Amino acid sequence: MDIGKFFEFVKNQWLEIWSQTYEHLYLTIISLLIACFLGIMAGIFISQKEKYASSVISMVNVIQTIPSLALLGFMIPLLGIGKIPAITALFLYALLPIVRNTYTGITNVDPAIIEAGSGMGMTENQILFQIKIPIALPVIFAGIRTASVINVGVATLSALIGAGGLGEFIFKGIQLNNSYMILAGAIPASLLALIFDFSLGKLADLKIRTLTKISGWIVVILITLFSLIWYLQLDGKRTEFLGGFPSEFIEREDGLKGLFEKYNFEIDYIEMEIGLMYKALNEKEVDIISGFSTDGRILEYGLSSLKDDRSYFPPYYAAPVIRNEIHQKYPFIKTILSQLHIDDSTMTALNYQVDIEKKTPLDVARNFLEKKNLLNIHSKNKYVGRGVIKVGSKAFTENYILANIFALIIDHQSTLEVEKLLGFGGTKLIIEAMKNDELDIYPEYTGTALLLMLQPEDHVIDSLGYDREKVFDYVSEKSLERFDLKWLNELGLNNTFALMVRDEFADKYKLGSISDLAERSK
Repeated sequence: MDIGKFFEFVKNQWLEIWSQTYEHLYLTIISLLIACFLGIMAGIFISQKEKYASSVISMVNVIQTIPSLALLGFMIPLLGIGKIPAITALFLYALLPIVRNTYTGITNVDPAIIEAGSGMGMTENQILFQIKIPIALPVIFAGIRTASVINVGVATLSALIGAGGLGEFIFKGIQLNNSYMILAGAIPASLLALIFDFSLGKLADLKIRTLTKISGWIVVILITLFSLIWYLQLDGKRTEFLGGFPSEFIEREDGLKGLFEKYNFEIDYIEMEIGLMYKALNEKEVDIISGFSTDGRILEYGLSSLKDDRSYFPPYYAAPVIRNEIHQKYPFIKTILSQLHIDDSTMTALNYQVDIEKKTPLDVARNFLEKKNLLNIHSKNKYVGRGVIKVGSKAFTENYILANIFALIIDHQSTLEVEKLLGFGGTKLIIEAMKNDELDIYPEYTGTALLLMLQPEDHVIDSLGYDREKVFDYVSEKSLERFDLKWLNELGLNNTFALMVRDEFADKYKLGSISDLAERSK
């Protein structure tokens, strides 16, 4: 990595970095203040009422074991999207170290000191607030320091539900394989964690009386400052419609910015994780999302795909992409995979089984191949080859299903050993894995290859005219030249991008096409 280019990137993006750092700081401090207040109260309560201690600590333990993204997803139906659900999730994650350390610190005070206080005639409350809590403060502060570091890290995921923060840079960088962007988010987040740990450590070293005097003012100043800035942030114009889009769609060449230019309109939008994006649309937290034309959730959630009446989105015909070295070594893989024919409606049904019926991609792939009688191959009829074939996929439902189909049919119709490496976070990441011989084959789409992998000049795109055969021939030729990757036969399905809205939303605003949306948003 070129350090000079990184500093140039930071110089160009410093306003955005500062904005995201502020959002990250806001989420962390507000959630931590709430967690400190309620967590310390809960710790004090169970230290005095021992019969509740086990239940309370077990409950906060369970919360800590819930995956961060799952907890954020759970918050959407309850609290919507944005900062409120993010702060709630962060507050819940911060509870465990604070509650446990408060309880441990108070209950581990030397009984002899407590007995001495009682002998002096002190009441239980006096013993608690004048003896137990002051002695327990170093342990309590250790819990708060741990909670602060946890919250700084977990807060990066808040970007996936439109709450902002440094996670926006990190996830965009992962999707686009942009190391500078990843570091622009990761370095400030790491510095924030160190600052929190250092500052709270210094506070813990202050004398009890001094700490008591300044702690109230610190809380009041922080809440007042953040509330004022937050109010000023909200004092802006907002378009009538709100979109929710994943980072790759926002940044890629055939994504949001080009769409706005093509149709001459703009709407407000927030960055979201793909799965949470559909959930947010279903819960009416956003109005428009970028989906895929073969997505199984279209029928289940009652969604309408807006017609791309100006032909902005290119064709996205799926096909297996294999390293040329592997193709030459095992040419029969092309013969095996050429048996696969999957049209749009079939792919939509397969996606539906995973997204709505909650079947696993592996089970759905196996059932599909069994119905096609493509797994019932006798040993003597198998293609012979020795070695391991590593099958990969990107991190969305359809790619998981297709990768499992590739893996199963190769495994059953040949003597090759198959290894699956599924869930890569973006196109450029999976291409890097292919170039480094860490993957051998994966499902790709012609539009993605054209505009994200190859990125030809405008006159080349114009000459192709988004013609299906011309685009396939072009990406096949150029992928082989530039990446030594071989495109095999198309599968048949065209999973192109689509803007989606709820059916009732389309009826209310009379939206049938993207041009209608552009007109209504002005």
